[in-house]
Amino acid sequence: MSDRYSHTSVGAARLNVYVQGQGFPILALHGHPGSGRSLSVFTNHLSKHYQTIAPDLRGYGQSRVNGNFDMTDHLIDLEALLDRLQIEKCLLLGWSLGGILAMELALRLPQRVTGMILVATAARPYGNHPPVTWQDNLYTGVAALLNFINPSWQWNIETFGKRSLFRYLIQQHTPTAYSYIAQEAVPAYLQTSANASRALYTALRAGYDRLKDLEQIHCPSLVLAGVQDRHITVESSLETARYLKNSQWQCYPNTAHLFPWEIPQQVLNDIDRWLEDHPQVINS
Repeated sequence: MSDRYSHTSVGAARLNVYVQGQGFPILALHGHPGSGRSLSVFTNHLSKHYQTIAPDLRGYGQSRVNGNFDMTDHLIDLEALLDRLQIEKCLLLGWSLGGILAMELALRLPQRVTGMILVATAARPYGNHPPVTWQDNLYTGVAALLNFINPSWQWNIETFGKRSLFRYLIQQHTPTAYSYIAQEAVPAYLQTSANASRALYTALRAGYDRLKDLEQIHCPSLVLAGVQDRHITVESSLETARYLKNSQWQCYPNTAHLFPWEIPQQVLNDIDRWLEDHPQVINS
């Protein structure tokens, strides 16, 4: 990422990290808002055969820092984490912001990245989210609170959930999706710092675009997207897949930005199949 953002942090932050399983390491990077725990849909499954490493990024979860920072600091932190855990090579899995950081790491540390699984992300991200009304915010607050108290309560889903901003994050209002929202999305949202939000939105307002640099990435990539994603559109994800030299594209109908929580088994099956077809990314 560009160095034009001002640095106010010095050195790497020691990230809180959740490590599961044994075997070839998979570094799993969450989105915004998010935390290492919000990737359990991936890590609980993949850790049966591999070692999953899911950090709380700087300013998220339990990785608390003081002062402003920029997006480049995340890369410094992640490189330091790999060094601390003595990981020479790893596969990257990134969701949304985590996918952007995965591509940045692959550009920064090509010799250490064996492959990428990119989820609901893009190297030139753009969205088509409608304007947010006060009713949207009201319904979202009520839906989130009731869902946190009583996860997957069907009355709440029908009465408030489908009228809330959740309707842009998911298309399939299933008990499974609402369970993930209650257990992982809400706590992650509450633990996301203002500095983390500022760092992300500063980069986006500056017109983040790494498409032309993707030709430098040679490792295999799996790019996954939801057709109705309003936060990072399916078109921008497809554009990224086309610029990557060695990528496989998978698009899921009737899903949105949180599609791994809508259709978890289908997504995990596709990831397993890709790993079987690309053994070099986990045997390097």
